[in-house]
Amino acid sequence: MAHIEVKEGVPGIRSLFQFSPETGKPLCELAEVLLRGPSPLSSAERELIAAYVSNRNDCMFCMNSHAAAARFLFDERKQVVDELLKDQTADSLSPKMRALLWIAAKVQGSGKYVTPNDIENARKAGANDTDIHDTVLIAASFSMFNRYVDGLASFTPANEEDYLEMGKRMGQKGYHI
Repeated sequence: MAHIEVKEGVPGIRSLFQFSPETGKPLCELAEVLLRGPSPLSSAERELIAAYVSNRNDCMFCMNSHAAAARFLFDERKQVVDELLKDQTADSLSPKMRALLWIAAKVQGSGKYVTPNDIENARKAGANDTDIHDTVLIAASFSMFNRYVDGLASFTPANEEDYLEMGKRMGQKGYHI
């Protein structure tokens, strides 16, 4: 049960957006820009970063919903999502994506954990300034989203199947209230 009075049965962050549309609207707009806006990273890769950070933060709603969106967007390569989240391996990802996930993991702990060596390794793997910027901003933003969802104990469906339609909707329509 949520710590505040939200509409019963509305999962995760959506119930919080309904509770406070004044904050929900700009947060949705931020998610839309981060995960669907212009970027050299694909939407699937950005959803994967969001799911990965959410997994590291132990935010099951955000991890499951963004993993479902990543699976939908990766389509035939959807197994990469489970490889990363369940096994914490990313062997089937590009060296660039592995380096960016390393940076995302550092940001999840603290932005100060990112070192010049981490950035240099990402650049050597093919990342440019926009790749690095977007990764850091997604990781930082999803740490905030995760704390928002879990800090108010929003409803988290228990079954992975509950997220399939949600992931498809997010993958197709994005993040609009």
